[in-house]
Order: sequence, then C-alpha cells, then structure tokens
Amino acid sequence: MTDLQGNPSYGTPSHDGSASVYCKKPGRFTHSEGHSTLAMPRPISMDISDLNQQVLVLQGETLVAVPRKDDVNPVTVIFMPCRHKESFDHRKGNVIYLGIQNPEMCLFCEDIEGKPILQLKAQKILDLYSNNEPVKPFLFYHSQNGRTSTFESVDFPDYFIASSEKDQPLCITNNKGEQYNTSFYFSSKL
Repeated sequence: MTDLQGNPSYGTPSHDGSASVYCKKPGRFTHSEGHSTLAMPRPISMDISDLNQQVLVLQGETLVAVPRKDDVNPVTVIFMPCRHKESFDHRKGNVIYLGIQNPEMCLFCEDIEGKPILQLKAQKILDLYSNNEPVKPFLFYHSQNGRTSTFESVDFPDYFIASSEKDQPLCITNNKGEQYNTSFYFSSKL
C-alpha cells in the first residue's frame, strides 16, 4: 500500500499534526483454493480543518464548515487512491476518491446549469476504488504544500474544494483568494 503520494508506507502516523499520511501494510488472506492474495486496502481516515480552524459537519446531505468547539462532532474524512493512475496528470497531484464515514458518502462534482457543484452521494468508497474504470466525477487531485493540502476536481480542471464563512457549505471554486479557503490541514486518525 502507498501513501497519498504513491510512496510505500508501512508505519504509524506522526503525531505532530503534519500532513504526511501513513497507512498499515495490507494483510494477506487465503482463498479456498489455497493461494494467497493481498487483502482489499482500507480507506485512510483523517480529521480535516481549514485555514480558519473550521471543521466539517454533516447537515442533511451537505458538508458545512463550522468553528471548532468542544461540543462540535466533526466528520471523519476518508481517502482512497485511484487504481487507474496512468490516465491522469500527476503534476497536479495524486488522484484520490474522497468521502466521509458514518454515514459512508463520497464527494463528487456535477455540472448543474453550466456550473460545477460539489455534492455528497451515498456511495461506498471501496466500490469506487474497485471499479474497472476511473469514476471521474468522484476523483480529485490531492496536492500537498508543506502542512496543507488542496483538492482539485478531475472533471473540472482549476476548480478546488473550498470552505468560506462559518456555517456555510463546502463548495468547489475556481476563485481562490480571501473569500474561499482552498487549503486544508489534516491529522491522522489511528
């Protein structure tokens, strides 16, 4: 298994809050025919916050950025790499599926009235990973710059997942700047 940069990672995550992602080496299981194979990889679980220390909560079927407080229960974000890496521009980052746990839902981008819209759909991330073809509406380029990460839509180049003011839905924008936060901090969930 690899980290989000495609590098092998067989250790424990760092506890310094850095953006590096580590995951455990997948185990093996034996088929009834007697040969062994690699087990299905597990999604990587992370906590996420934006540059204003807002966290994401689920309200209905929408992710909303709210100030971090003791009584706020943020969602757990999950990642899976795309198995079909040869189809993408790796200069933009690593290609991943992105979702949340409990309930398991995945982020995707859809064209609505000529504009890309970020949405959540009840979708198992392992089903996307296992698909014979990349499921492009659900794919994002993950890029790291120091301790922060950005997520660019594969289907809508130059559109990034973003947060804005408190209590506003997570969105996708090509307008980076003071109005939108397109950089996020991550911490590993053990």
